[in-house]
Amino acid sequence: MISWVGGHPRPLRRTDERPRTRTAPLARRRDRLALAVPLLALAPPAQAASSKACAGGGYRLVDAATQRVLARDTDREAVTTVRAADLGDRVLVQGRYNQYVVRTGDFALFDYAFTGAPNRLDMTGRRFTPVFASKVPDHRGLTLGGDLTVTLEEEDLVVSRAGTGLSMRIQSKDCAQGGIFQMEPERGDGTRTRIVHTLATGAGAVTPFYFDNPHFRARAGQFLGSACTSVETGPPSRCCVQVSPRVTIGNDASPRFVARDSAQVAERVDQPDCGAQVAPDVDHCGRVSVWDVASGGRMGFVTGEYAVEVANPPTECVSDCQAQNQVRGRLAVLGHPFPVPAGSRLSPAESTLLLPPLTAP
Repeated sequence: MISWVGGHPRPLRRTDERPRTRTAPLARRRDRLALAVPLLALAPPAQAASSKACAGGGYRLVDAATQRVLARDTDREAVTTVRAADLGDRVLVQGRYNQYVVRTGDFALFDYAFTGAPNRLDMTGRRFTPVFASKVPDHRGLTLGGDLTVTLEEEDLVVSRAGTGLSMRIQSKDCAQGGIFQMEPERGDGTRTRIVHTLATGAGAVTPFYFDNPHFRARAGQFLGSACTSVETGPPSRCCVQVSPRVTIGNDASPRFVARDSAQVAERVDQPDCGAQVAPDVDHCGRVSVWDVASGGRMGFVTGEYAVEVANPPTECVSDCQAQNQVRGRLAVLGHPFPVPAGSRLSPAESTLLLPPLTAP
C-alpha cells in the first residue's frame, strides 16, 4: 500500500519481505537491461559488493485511483500486461528504497523520492528524501494508448507502452544508490523529445538543488584515471579522462547524498539567464534542467559515486546499446563538498526566458 500525506507519497513498511535468491544469469540480465548508465547489477566481479545497495529491493506497481496492485517483484523474471482499458491515469511505483508516480498517457514522472530505508550504502541518513517533483516529456500531441507491459525481477523494473508514432520505456532499479533510473522515448518521425526536469520543493533541509560542483570546477582540464601518465596531457583513453565542470544535485541534510542527470544521445538546452554567478559557461538553473533527447536516446539519473566519478560520456547509441561500466574502480572519484558553498549553488531556480526550438536530430 501507499500512504499519501500532505499530497506526497510516503513509504510504508513492507510486510511481504522474503529472502532473495539470485537466479538470473548475469549475461541475460545484461541483455535485458542494456542500460546507458552504469547499473550496479551489471558491474564486473571486482565490484560485486556494490550490489549491497540493492539488497532486498523490489517494486510494486499500484493503480493510484483504485489502489489495485498491478504487478509486484518476484525472484524470477515476470512479465505482466495491463490492458489499456484497465489502466488508470497514474501508477504508483513503490520500492523499498525509491518510489515515484508515472502518468500513463505520456510517461511523465512525478514525486521521485528515496524512502530512507536502511542500507549500508544509504545516502539519505535514513530520511525520506524527495528528489524530482517531475520529469515531463513533451510529445507534441502524441499519446500512449496501448497496453502497459511490466517486467519485474528482484530490484529491476522495465515499464513500456506505445501509441501511434510513439513509444516510451522506463527502466528503474530499487537501490539505495547507483545508476537507478532512465527514460527512453522513441518517435516514428525520428525527431527528438524535450524532457523538463524539475526538482522537488518545500521539504526543508532535504529540498534538493542543482549546484556547480567545485571539486570538478577546481580540476577542470586535468586528466585523471588509472591509465593517465600526466595530469596535463593524459593521454586520453577509457581510463584516463579529462575533467569537465559538472552540475550535480545535493541537499542540506545528507552529507552523502549526491546525484546528477545522465544522458545518452541527448542535448541539454542552455538557459542563459541562469548560473552566471558561478561561471559564464554554466547556463543551468537551480531547480530546472531541460533536455532534448534523440529518438531511441536515454535520459538517466545516477546517484552516489556514479554521480561524481570522472568518466567519458556515453557512446552515441540509439539501438541495441550495451552498458559500459567495465572501468569501475579505475576512474577518479572527486566527490562533492558538504555543505555546498553558497557560491556554487545555481540560481535563479527557473528561467524567465522562452525556450529555444527543439534541437534537430
